Amino acid sequence: MNETNRILDQMDRAYSGDAWHGPPLMQLLAGVSADDASAHPITGAHSIWELVHHLTSWKAISQRRLLGEPVKVITELDWPPVRDTSDAAWQRALEKLSENHAGFRNVAAGFAEDQLQEKVPGPDYTRYQVLHGMIQHDLYHAGQIAILKKALGR
Repeated sequence: MNETNRILDQMDRAYSGDAWHGPPLMQLLAGVSADDASAHPITGAHSIWELVHHLTSWKAISQRRLLGEPVKVITELDWPPVRDTSDAAWQRALEKLSENHAGFRNVAAGFAEDQLQEKVPGPDYTRYQVLHGMIQHDLYHAGQIAILKKALGR
């Protein structure tokens, strides 16, 4: 297995696969209602929904950077606001997360191993660092979602 495939394997495990640390991101989000997603059970912490928007946005930002596009990250791009807390909007948010993940993964899968050390526009990162960083990002926020669910009694 080459390095790109090893990265994709870890990406899949963190997002929806058999992660050794515990439930992957999408398993944690399964069955979360719009009401629970929009709740703020921990004072000063983001809601599950806000975290989903943030994860969704960073998959798009990172995909664009992997493809060579410089992206200026402003607050609204980093933490897109939740404006509609309906059930339909929550389902759209989850669908958008899945779409952006699939797009990011497809771009990642297209890199040969020798392209992983190439720099991306923006911060001083290589593609390798961006790919691993996004895996770490999913896991970090999955942990936050797990804690928020416990705070909600779920």
